[in-house]
Amino acid sequence: MDFLTLVQVLDSTVRLATPLLLACLAGLFSERAGIFDIGLEGKMLAAAFFSGAVAFVTGSVWIGLLAGIASSMILSGLHGLASITFRGNQLISGVAINFLAAGMTVLIAQSWFSQGGRTPSLIGNARFEGIELPFAIGPTDAQAAGRPLSELISEAGPVMQFYSELISGHSVLVYIALLAVPATWWILFRTRFGLRLRAVGENPAAVDTAGISVVGLRFAAVGICGVLCGIAGAYLATALQAGFVKDMTAGRGYIALAALIFAKWRPWYALSACLLFGLLQALALRSDVVEGIIGFPIPVQLLDSLPYILTVVILAGFVGKAIPPRAGGEPYVKER
Repeated sequence: MDFLTLVQVLDSTVRLATPLLLACLAGLFSERAGIFDIGLEGKMLAAAFFSGAVAFVTGSVWIGLLAGIASSMILSGLHGLASITFRGNQLISGVAINFLAAGMTVLIAQSWFSQGGRTPSLIGNARFEGIELPFAIGPTDAQAAGRPLSELISEAGPVMQFYSELISGHSVLVYIALLAVPATWWILFRTRFGLRLRAVGENPAAVDTAGISVVGLRFAAVGICGVLCGIAGAYLATALQAGFVKDMTAGRGYIALAALIFAKWRPWYALSACLLFGLLQALALRSDVVEGIIGFPIPVQLLDSLPYILTVVILAGFVGKAIPPRAGGEPYVKER
């Protein structure tokens, strides 16, 4: 495998890991506050549909992004209402959100666009395009030279190939996702809000005794979770692909939960875990690379299933013991 092929695989890894990373960080905020959220999948799916639909209707990807975030936050509000206010079972609430989103998105898409449960393709300002960083070889250089972009990059040196393929050319949401990792670490471990949020997930009674609202902090965590899931879903429909299709999340919400457990609820570990899952998905798209490495062909179906197999392995507890926040999954009842 030559250097350019390696860089291209890593580029695909980053692109495919972005929605996983955003959803993983979303679950991190929620579960650190003691609210388990199986509904990441459903919120991403709803955000993907509404972002794609609104972006197509308005012609503005930014309005579509806001619509995706709003739809995700509404579902987060429902989950918070069920699990925090009414002290319902958090797992059942999350599963219900997944079912609701899976049916609702297809039904509304068929009613609005009559294209078999999908939105029309997004073009122009209705989708996020890659950002061409300074000095990188990009579409502008290819257009000026009148040659394919792939030829210009293949003729460049390794440093320029690395910069142009891996660093440059991503949509703004990819860079937002990567910046969200240090931002999450700083919020959780360097701010008063983060300290209180983590304390709510470990010992909500102690937080309540200190005069701090447990309900308020948990709703804040659920709200942040909704925002991040909204961005993740919008990325799928308006950046990674050009429109919404039925069940386009394809289990990414569950993979993000597995990555969160694998990362032991830590932001930097979450980045590594999501990149690992992204790499498995990228290799599934480049079976020729895998065959070149190991020397014999592997069925594409097996490569496609690897992220899901790893998810089952992690959730079954075969990759080491992961201890969740002590108050996770338990509704808080204020003592009188």
